[in-house]
Amino acid sequence: MPITTKPAAVAALAVSALLGLAACSDPGASAATAPSPSATNSVGKTFNLSPEQDRFKVSTDPAAAALVPESIKADGKLTVVTTGGAAPLSLFATDNKTLIGSEVDIAYAVGESLGLQVEVLPVAWADWPLGIESSKYEAVLSNVTVTEARKEKFDFATYRNDLLGFYAKSDSSIGEIKEAKDVAGKRIIVGSGTNQEAILVRWDEENRKNGLAPVQFQYYDDDSASSLALQSGRADLTFGPNAAAAYKAAQDGKTKEVGTLNGGWPLTAQIAFTTKKGNGLAVAAQAALNHLIDDGTYARILDRWGLSSEAIQKSELNPAGLPKT
Repeated sequence: MPITTKPAAVAALAVSALLGLAACSDPGASAATAPSPSATNSVGKTFNLSPEQDRFKVSTDPAAAALVPESIKADGKLTVVTTGGAAPLSLFATDNKTLIGSEVDIAYAVGESLGLQVEVLPVAWADWPLGIESSKYEAVLSNVTVTEARKEKFDFATYRNDLLGFYAKSDSSIGEIKEAKDVAGKRIIVGSGTNQEAILVRWDEENRKNGLAPVQFQYYDDDSASSLALQSGRADLTFGPNAAAAYKAAQDGKTKEVGTLNGGWPLTAQIAFTTKKGNGLAVAAQAALNHLIDDGTYARILDRWGLSSEAIQKSELNPAGLPKT
């Protein structure tokens, strides 16, 4: 059973978490359960979860390759780390040792565009910052949000929008969720202590001031219980990281997206290829990403993993990040 209510006293705490937690998203914290080796939903979306990924062919982009720092060109290799904990971003294939996912595909595509051999390694979320700072690893692709605090130690080349998603049962009559009034009176499953909860608290406060019905917050300990509540009609919506929810919806066809919101709301949060500050690799990565965007490979990678809604039009170098809290 869920804990269905929280006192108004938590609102201030939840709001204070809004910018901070959005900026520190360990993808493993909202990991989707890995499906069978070939997962197909009712409309035919198939995910290849085997070690043999048959990734899109990428040729070297001479202009981007020319920007690779000499220190990285020396061994001809790009070492990238990711957590391996959240489908479809990075997860382990059916052999339980090969890393696959959208982040892994982008790592290979960027490295190959730069004329480098790519090595992708799994690390714990807490370990990547020191690994990048010490040059043990050259980049991290693991759902890392650009923040002003992180920009003091790292450089960023953006490659995805950080989105939260509202999802309903596939046959739900709920229309599009775009603003506070759209959630009035809804029974919504949300993670406790997350930035999505903080956003929902703020929307609920606005609705109450306007005389609208309050949101009925629901909290569950695991994804299975949450899914059962939605499918059985005990809840109307889930609200959480879009990537995992989009993948799950494409995988089983039991849910549908009814709205997305930037993870930094009311600000804009972006996910980025993260490197050591000042070593020049982010400049080369940005050029490679824009090359991949222009030739369509980038869009094909996101579509392959059900993440087209999170696509960006152009990679940016060290854009404005979420502010310090």
